[in-house]
Order: sequence, then structure tokens, then C-alpha cells
Amino acid sequence: MIKRLFRKLVDVTDEELGALLWATAYGFFILFAYYILRAVRDEISSADRGNLQLLWTAVFLVMLGAVPLYSWLTSRFSRSVFVPLANRFFIACLLAFFLALEILPEGARPWLDRVFYVWTSVFALFVVTVFWGFVNDCFSNAQGRRLYAFIAVGSSLGGIAGSSVTAVVAEIVPRFDLLLLACLPLEAASWCVGPMSRWLAGKAVSGSGDTLADGGDESIARANRPLAGNAWSGIREVFRSPYLMGIAAFIALMTFASTVLYFEQAYLVGQAIADRGARTAFYARLDLAVNALTIVFQVYLTARIIRLIGVGLSLALVPGVVFLGFATLGTMPLLAVLVAVQVAYRAGRYGITRPAREILFTVVGREQKYKSKAFVDTAVYRGGDLASGWIFAGLKALGLSLGAIALVAAPLAGAWAVLGYRLGRRQDELAMASLDYPEGTTSAARR
Repeated sequence: MIKRLFRKLVDVTDEELGALLWATAYGFFILFAYYILRAVRDEISSADRGNLQLLWTAVFLVMLGAVPLYSWLTSRFSRSVFVPLANRFFIACLLAFFLALEILPEGARPWLDRVFYVWTSVFALFVVTVFWGFVNDCFSNAQGRRLYAFIAVGSSLGGIAGSSVTAVVAEIVPRFDLLLLACLPLEAASWCVGPMSRWLAGKAVSGSGDTLADGGDESIARANRPLAGNAWSGIREVFRSPYLMGIAAFIALMTFASTVLYFEQAYLVGQAIADRGARTAFYARLDLAVNALTIVFQVYLTARIIRLIGVGLSLALVPGVVFLGFATLGTMPLLAVLVAVQVAYRAGRYGITRPAREILFTVVGREQKYKSKAFVDTAVYRGGDLASGWIFAGLKALGLSLGAIALVAAPLAGAWAVLGYRLGRRQDELAMASLDYPEGTTSAARR
């Protein structure tokens, strides 16, 4: 009965069902934890909005050190070890923050807020990047086109759960008590890794790339071994591959659009809502609306859209919406308009762009799926944030209004759409070629 129910929602085989459920549960718990912390972080951005570009500079510098450390871990430990290890490291950090808030004097709170903001920004990218890297390692390109939309549903449900909890309790408990609550789903996510690794250790992708078949002892050993290379090899792969460089450019343009919307949101919300608890609840309700709409995309539309128009046009959809949103904000820079654009952008980004973007990584080797992807999704992402934050601050210093800045950002959203389409076309070419490549083929050879 369960199998029949799932087949009505997603095109899944009997062999894939267990892996699909574990991956979906993993994504649920990761996003549950993140969305508990996200509203706390975003409230800090409104309270300290004059220093956002400085905070994002700190985030980028931390990322530059974190990515090689993570790459080193992936070269020393199997995925069944380093994936839960990454999650539990962040649990330890949350406990340390809570103790610091209990022990340190009230005068230290502004600096604790800033450190927590930086840490949460690092956390947000790393736990999601590790999750999707693990998923990309488990499923083929053909499987990703069928299954990723449903896996993303689990993430969105986790976001709804985290947002709902935060919206209810943010105004009745101290903000940082939420840190302890976020530890629970993070630990649950860590427990999902073991069953998923055991399920997939004895499996290998068949020649068609669409089903799972028993791979024997050799496949088990290959799946569980640490990655090749060293702490810097994944970064070098990005600069050697035009395909990975294109993905990095796509991420950079996406972060510019996100940053402009985020900064304008911080200013407009900070001006409209004075109480910090009320602002936290507002951000939680905004997150709830985003995740509810995202669910609609992922359950009913995403897989059909990707199948109907392909990865390239799917990647170009949301940038096109952002282009129209910036044009509207340019003439009506109001909080209500900003909320509408943010909800449409973020729901489309998580519901359509994210699954389509993850499909881009299904045609590269394991080292690129973990190491290169980590560099692109964290250091490049936060580097884009950093550059975009200073650009926004510079435009404000020149006297440009929020509406004028939105109009400046609109053409770059158009370039983002064009690049997404071209990446999708290239992914199709690599997907066809990769059917004949053995595991471990480098991205340089694939291009």
C-alpha cells in the first residue's frame, strides 16, 4: 500500500524506495534545525543592519578556512563517518553558544549576536551542502531527475516544521533557548546517515543509470572508501573545469540577487517593526509562507517542469521572476511588494532551482560531488554574498534609494537566466557522455 501511494507521487522503483525515504527524512531534519535558527539569525540582521557587510566579510573568511578542513576530512574518512561528524560538530557549537549566553555578562550580547550570525551563515551552507553531496553520491543523473523533487519535499516540510515552532515560541521564550531545540533534529539527521549508507553500500548504479543493482564486495569497498586527493584538490578541480566554473558563476549571480533582496528586507523590516520578538515572529511567518508554497512546487510541479522543459529552462525560470521582481521594486519599494517578491523568489529557488541545480552535479565524479561542490556552495556562495554586500553598501553610500538599487540589479538577473539555460544544455551533453565513463573519471576528462 505504501509503495502504491508513493508511486502516485513520484516515479520510484522498489529498489530505490528505501533510499528515497531515508534521504527525504535526512533533508527534513536538516531543514527543521536550520529554520529554527534562521529566524534568530535574520532578526540579528535587522537589529545590526548597519554592519551586515562586515558580518558577511567575516563569514567569507571563515568559509575560506572551513572548506579545506572539510575537504581534508573527506579524504581521511568514509562518507558514513564524515557526514554525521559534520552534523555533530555543529551540535557541539550550539551547546557552546548556549553556555556562553548563560555565563557571559549582558554587555557581551552584541558580540555574541554577531558571532552567532557568522556561525549560522556557515552552518546554513555546510549542512545543506553535505546533505546534497551525499544524495548526489547515492543517485544517478536519471534518478535525480525523477527523485530529487520529492527529496526536496522533505526539506521543505522540515522548513515548515522549524518555522512553525519558531513562530509559536519566539515571543514567549528567550530567543537563544531555541539553540537547544535545534540540536534534536540535527542529531536525528545524523542517525539517518547510517541506514542510508548501509542500504547503498551494496548497491551500484547499473549501466542505464536508472536502477540500482547489487554491486558485490568490490562496490561496497569503493562506496565506503575516503575520497581521493587532498584538502585543496576539490578547489583546483573547479578552476580546471569550464562546467564547474559555470556553476560557480551561476551561484555568484544567484547570491547577488539574494543579497539585494536580503538587504532591502533588513532595512524595510527594521523600519516597520521595532520589537525584536515581533521581528523574529515575522521572519518565521515569512519562512512558513515560503515553505508552504515550495511544497506545492515540489509535490505537483517540479518533476513535471524538469521533465517537460528540461534542466536549462528550469534553471532560467526563477531568474526571470527575479528580473520582474526587481523591476517592480524599482518603482514601488514597499514592504508588501518586497514580501511578495521574496516569497515568490525563495519558493521558486527552493522548489525548482535547487533540485535542478543539484542535477548539474550528478554528471561529475565523487570528489567533485563533495569537495568541489562544497567549495562552490560555501566559499563561492559567501564570496558572492561578500562582494554583493559591499556593492549594496557602496550604492547606498552614493545616495541610491532601495528602488534604484533594485533597478541596477535587474540586468544581472537577466544574465543569471541566460547562464542557467546554457548550464542545463551542457549538463544534458555530459549526461549522455558520462554513461560510458567509469567511476572516478575526473571533471577535466568529462568536459
